[in-house]
Amino acid sequence: MTHNKFVNEPQPEAVDAIRAWYRLQRATQALGAHIRSQLGLTGEQLALLRIIGERDAWPLAQLRSRLDMHPATLGQSLARLEERGLVDVSVDTSDRRRRTIALRAEGLAVLSQAPHAGPGTLRAQRHEPERLRRLADAFDDAVVLFGLEECAS
Repeated sequence: MTHNKFVNEPQPEAVDAIRAWYRLQRATQALGAHIRSQLGLTGEQLALLRIIGERDAWPLAQLRSRLDMHPATLGQSLARLEERGLVDVSVDTSDRRRRTIALRAEGLAVLSQAPHAGPGTLRAQRHEPERLRRLADAFDDAVVLFGLEECAS
């Protein structure tokens, strides 16, 4: 007697989806390891550095509202980037409660050495809007199909 957990036989398409997921996972892990070894940053820190570099300066509140990061995580990432001398976090002279984030020359130098791969490249290259919508929908769908909704909040 076999102990099959599946009510029905698994769909071949499910195996294809799993294979694609693991391929993406391996690629992002390899990219993350490369970024850590070459630049001493996490992928998240590099993505944040790229976003900061899109403007002369970001008000911290506006940067917070644009990103899907927990405020403490953002604060820790910014502190590490500031410690490395890659960004400046300054107090707004007109309102001392406000902070402004700007890329330093050292941060720009790191960006020039960074590989052009990973999710951050979507912001730097033009793609068909419908293709980007399909990609976003597929990632959102993966969260649901993998039963990860509670982990994604």
